[in-house]
Amino acid sequence: MKIFVTRIGVVSAIGLNVEENLASLISRQTGIKKSSQHNLMLGEVKLSDQSIIEKYNLPQKDYSRTTLLGLLAAKEAWGKNEINSTIKTGFISATSAGGMDKMEKYYTQFSQNENNSGTHPSLVFDNGGTTEVIAKELGLSGYIGTISTACSSGANAIMHGARLISAGKLDRVLVGGSDPIVQYNRKGFSSLNIYDEELCKPFDDSRKGLNLGEGGGFLLLENEESISKTGNTPLCILSGWNNSTDAFHQTASSANGKGATLSMQRALEKAKISHDKISYINAHGTGTSNNDLSESTAIQNVFGEKIPPFSSTKGFTGHTLAAAGAIEAVFSVQAILSNAILPSLNFSTAMSETGFIPETTFRIDANLEHVLSNSFGFGGNCTSLIFSKIQ
Repeated sequence: MKIFVTRIGVVSAIGLNVEENLASLISRQTGIKKSSQHNLMLGEVKLSDQSIIEKYNLPQKDYSRTTLLGLLAAKEAWGKNEINSTIKTGFISATSAGGMDKMEKYYTQFSQNENNSGTHPSLVFDNGGTTEVIAKELGLSGYIGTISTACSSGANAIMHGARLISAGKLDRVLVGGSDPIVQYNRKGFSSLNIYDEELCKPFDDSRKGLNLGEGGGFLLLENEESISKTGNTPLCILSGWNNSTDAFHQTASSANGKGATLSMQRALEKAKISHDKISYINAHGTGTSNNDLSESTAIQNVFGEKIPPFSSTKGFTGHTLAAAGAIEAVFSVQAILSNAILPSLNFSTAMSETGFIPETTFRIDANLEHVLSNSFGFGGNCTSLIFSKIQ
């Protein structure tokens, strides 16, 4: 059974929709800047919560930023599609922060008020609640699920949706994820000594760590039966996927890249293609010492001496955590549609251990047949997706 990607939506530090994000990738324009509020390099979306509420004429409620960013991307990906009782439709959204931005905002106020007699609703870590609100706004009420596996969450939401279609449980499913920038994550990554105070440098020998970002990305997946009823035009095929966990460490990737190696190999097996058919790799590439070396080792394990063109787009958006796999899946689809290889930013010197050199220019001379997108999370939760051109 073929699973088609028929629509995409994205919001990030480099754009509020698909068109704006692609324009920034082409012009090599980063969205990461020094935040005057937090004194850190951050990839912040250029819209306030209130602006998003007004943009969509939403009720004046205390939405989490996770919900609002997800809603922006999900609405673009859903487009003018309608509910059809003959099409089994689902919605799967990923997040790691959930409603933590609201929990942080109200915690001090709540804890210091002796008159509190109950729990303030904003203190709820609403991973699932975020998904429910977005689904309600879109009018979706079938299968609704939430994925939270740290930085591989968005990719796992896409994979889960594909498996449900393959199993005949759904005909179409809106899949992706969103995450905001929250204090917990800023301080958490800083405490691990993997936050770069300058612009991050994925796969560079002098890399010092990541920059956090925020955003959302969603894709609409459909089978042939659904497309025959919706009339949507397929953009590409989601041909392969796999999740493999090496369980090496709570936060670090294994030195031999075991989990990442397995996820790529098994995604290739699912797609029924050999490794030499991959035209481009959109790497996880966080800019941390451990991750980039581990992923490079895994790529070498799978591809040997013939490494396909590869890059990390986190130099544009920052690391958007649970949204990263979904945003980069959207970028992978855009790469196929544009026959383009996307650039890495801030690269100057190859890693001494592998000598790998990522692509640093936006190349439109490529004939992309299959694009591999990697997303790796804490605990060694490794997911690889393969998007293929429609022949």
